Amino acid sequence: MPYVKACINGARTPDQHPALPVTPEQLAAAAVAAHEAGAQAVHMHPKTAEGVDSLQPEIVDAAVAAVRQALPGLPLGVTTGYWALPDATERLRAVERWSVLPDFASVNWHEPGSEELAKLLLDRGLGVEVGIFHAEAAESWARSDVAGHCMRVMIELQAHEDVDTADDLLTRVRAAGSPAPVLLHGLDESCWPLLRHAGLRNVQTRIGMEDTLLLPDGSTAPDNAALVTAALQELTR
Repeated sequence: MPYVKACINGARTPDQHPALPVTPEQLAAAAVAAHEAGAQAVHMHPKTAEGVDSLQPEIVDAAVAAVRQALPGLPLGVTTGYWALPDATERLRAVERWSVLPDFASVNWHEPGSEELAKLLLDRGLGVEVGIFHAEAAESWARSDVAGHCMRVMIELQAHEDVDTADDLLTRVRAAGSPAPVLLHGLDESCWPLLRHAGLRNVQTRIGMEDTLLLPDGSTAPDNAALVTAALQELTR
């Protein structure tokens, strides 16, 4: 079975899709449905009631607790995206105060304070999924003390990027010698081509409303579970 993680909302806002999960209850329901559709883990962005990403402890704790209650044991991760709290020191302080902990958190290596944040997460016993967006980030991460301690390395490409960029970054990441598995994904227009490429390269991948709102045929996906089902169909053809 291919490894597929569900990324159930991302930084998108509710006006982009009526089924985008925002509240803790919605996040829990979407996580359970994605898992039942075949996702082996879930990544989510805890949000305010207005649908805005937040790293504040009361928001993160409530979201994580809801998923934990709905499906104990589901591997669960959250964002630490800098846009959600654009101050490196304040971001560290917020993460330090999380009291209901996910299993892992993503850290975009090109963002300010990423190495310090990764070390804090590791000290708190959380897995670190490092996000590599470009060659400079890959090289900086490879030189860091964190490279050998990540649970996953995510090659995260934008809508305009392609398989050649993916292969270049795969080569750079693998040259670092990290034992962590690699995950490859795209965004919007590049989402489905790069998901298929992840299958060809035998690396992990992810799917969900963070990465696309469309099914492979171009129609709007009704929910995250439908995207997971479609992804597994694409990967097992």
